[in-house]
Order: sequence, then C-alpha cells, then structure tokens
Amino acid sequence: MHRRLRRPGPCVDDHRPIGEPSSPELKISNEMEEQQRKHRILMVSDFFFPNFGGVESHIYYLSQCLLKLGHKVVVMTHAYGNRSGVRYVTNGLKVYYVPWRPFLMQNTLPTLFLTFPIIRTILIREKISVVHGHQAFSTLCHEALMHARTMGYKVVFTDHSLYGFADAGSIHMNKVLQFTLADIDQAICVSHTSKENTVLRSGIPPQKVFMVPNAVDTAMFTPSPQRLSCDEIVIVVISRLVYRKGADLLVEVIPEVCRLFPKVRFIVGGDGPKRVRLEEMREKFSLQDRVEMLGAVPHAQVRSVLISGHIFLNSSLTEAFCIAILEAASCGLLTVSTRVGGVPEVLPDDMIVLAEPAPEDMVQAVRKAISMLPDIDPQAMHLRMRKLYSWDDVAERTEAVYDHAMQSPTTDLLDRLPRYLSCGAWAGKLFCLVMIINYLLWRLLEFLQPAEGIEEVPDIGPLHAHLGSSGDFCEPQEK
Repeated sequence: MHRRLRRPGPCVDDHRPIGEPSSPELKISNEMEEQQRKHRILMVSDFFFPNFGGVESHIYYLSQCLLKLGHKVVVMTHAYGNRSGVRYVTNGLKVYYVPWRPFLMQNTLPTLFLTFPIIRTILIREKISVVHGHQAFSTLCHEALMHARTMGYKVVFTDHSLYGFADAGSIHMNKVLQFTLADIDQAICVSHTSKENTVLRSGIPPQKVFMVPNAVDTAMFTPSPQRLSCDEIVIVVISRLVYRKGADLLVEVIPEVCRLFPKVRFIVGGDGPKRVRLEEMREKFSLQDRVEMLGAVPHAQVRSVLISGHIFLNSSLTEAFCIAILEAASCGLLTVSTRVGGVPEVLPDDMIVLAEPAPEDMVQAVRKAISMLPDIDPQAMHLRMRKLYSWDDVAERTEAVYDHAMQSPTTDLLDRLPRYLSCGAWAGKLFCLVMIINYLLWRLLEFLQPAEGIEEVPDIGPLHAHLGSSGDFCEPQEK
C-alpha cells in the first residue's frame, strides 16, 4: 500500500499563526530584539589595574563576563604613572586612563566641574547607555555619576565598603554619598550588611538597592595537588597592613599563638604603615624563624602563597564582603576571621571559624581551627566554591540591575531638584546649586562643542582572548 504524498505547503503540525514571519525573518527579528537589550556600559572608578585590590578585581572580572554576554564595556579611571590614554586589556576591554594624577590614596583631587568635558566626550564617543560607578571613596565615581545624570544617562552605583556614622571622615563621606544617591537609578551592595549600611548612610529607598555578591576566579585559585602534612601548621595572612585590616590585632595574636602551639608558623604577606609594628613584635619575641614577612605580594603570586598554608587568618575590623577569604577557601584553606560586617554571610559554617575582634577570642578561634584541620578536604572545598561563587552569575545579576535602570522614567532638572532638597536644610540647597551650575555648564559645552561634532567610535566586535569553557580568565594583559 502506497503512502499518499503530501503536497508542498504549510505543515499540518505547524501551529505558527498565519502572517507570522517565517523562520529566517523570525530569527533576524529575535536577533535585533536581543541586540536592543544589550547595554553599553561605562565602568568608572579611581581604582583599577595596575593597582590591585578588591574593587579593581571586581570591575575587571565583571567587565569580562559582561563582554561575554554581548554587552559593550568601557572602563574609565585616572592615569597610573606613565599609563595614560586609551589602552586595551584582555578580551578587548577598553580602558580610558584619563590624564589626572592621584591626590590621596589613589583618589583624584575633587574638582566637581572640571571633569565634565572629558566625561561628556567619552559618553558620546562610546555611545554609552549606562554609567556604573564603583566605590563610595572614589572621587571620579561621584563626579561621573553627577555629570551622567545631568546629561540624562541611566546610572548605577556599587558600594564595596562599610563606613561608620560618628567620626568626622564618615560624616562627610556619608553626606557626599547622600548627594550622589539622591538621584540614582539603581544601587548595588555586595552583602546584606552592606545594603543595610548604605541605606542608613545615604537615605536611598531600600527597593532601589540590589544585593549582588563578589565572586572568585576558581580557575586561578586552585588547591595544591598534594595535601600538606599537618606536622607543621602554617597560618597565612595576606592583607594590607593598616589599622582597618586589623594589623594591630595581629601584633597581639601571633605571639600568643606561637607560645601555645610550638608547631605553628606564620607567613605574612602585605605592606602598609603597620608593618613596622609587626617587625618590632617579631624582634621582641624572637620569632624570626616562625614569622615570615613577605612584603607586598603581586596578585599573580597570591595563590602560590596560599597553597603553602593550612589556615588563612583574616583580622579585619570592618569588611563589607572580603574577597580574600574566597580566594583562600578556593585554595582549600580553612579560614579564621573576625565576625565583622558581611563576613558571616560569605562562607558556610564548616569552612570558616568566626571570632570577635579581640586577641583572646581570635586565639581560641585559631585553636578550634587547628583541631578541625584533619577533617578538611581542600579539593572538596574547592569544588564547593566553584558552585557557590561564579563571576558569570554575578554578571547575569548585574545585567538584571541594568535592565531595571533602563526602565526607570526619564526626568528633567526641575523634577530632580526636589530630591536634592531633601538631603538637608543647608546641604539640600547647596546640592541644588551644584546641579544647576552643572546643568548650565552642560548647555555651555553643547554650544561650544555640539554632540554632533564629536566623532563616535565604530562598534567593533570584542578582541576575543582565549577563554576556557568554564569561563577561565587570565591576568589583565595590555594590548
């Protein structure tokens, strides 16, 4: 029996409504819609490579993952030494090292209006749609967000640190943050504790603040292939040796731990003004053979230092998240840390021992950690970290924040001024005056150099560097 051949035409099982575009047309339409959803992001901060730190790593890895998602990402920071102008780093990430020199702690001198011309030029040249500022202590970040809002761009801010409420420095910084976040589209904090701190300091509505944690490059921070013997226990400390990082606490904890545990040895990496105190402590207690001072450790060598130890010791007095303990856990080290800020949110209870920021409590935490070492499997800990923290996940969550920011209504200057007035009886009026002057300066720049006269950068596909299937990254390489 012969099967009846079907006449060419629409398939019976094709439920596509009549008039719907055919597959090629539908595919083109979906691609165009997807392209419209892509963002053009300008990351702004005073802190970026070649300087090393948590903020610098966050911006770099987040930018790399956003590039993988198809977004355009440009970084803007100040000049570092001879590094000035436009540079390209790994995966074609474009970096503007604007010709300003750091004034204090890698921050540029606050000028309010003098940065407007070059920021405006970059925004127009790169056809930016979202400006993303990082770190409350960054002068360049605050000024870029102010100018971007004046020009009508969507702005997002990420706070990476915790600040107090009582000392003079925190009071002034909180008022600046209140000014910057008064007219923000969305804000991001790296922990729930950081979110609560930012909301209290700035007065921003909590519904505008998202919690997106940091992550760690687990492909770079891997455990030692061979498990270390516990005959000699090595405790690793890698931190800036400053007061905020608990360097004074280390001066009291290290001698006591060495007295109680003869088989314990310390490796201290990092530099700072408190290094002198640690050197004096080592001399006073004759611990030269048990406390090794490495000085500043390049980021590329952090893993080689970590895998030489069993326990990672973090003595910070304030911390919003602490990427260092993620790196240590990814290398298979058991962490002992002060119970401050957002640190209790970072690792599961069986991977960290928490203590109050007091010498006697820290010593007891080290004692407990030493007793837990036989049950620690570095390889299993590393695999858990790969599942818990991923930069790809951070990028996707940040992408959702950008989508929310783009949906916020566009407002003019008269609609925005009441938001600044609510910042205080006198400060509110001052903030309004600053924004009015900024608006007039923008109009003057538009008259002197119309946007049509600024050449736009053509869109060129990213210069793809080699990326592993797991999203592995390499250190920033300049092209």
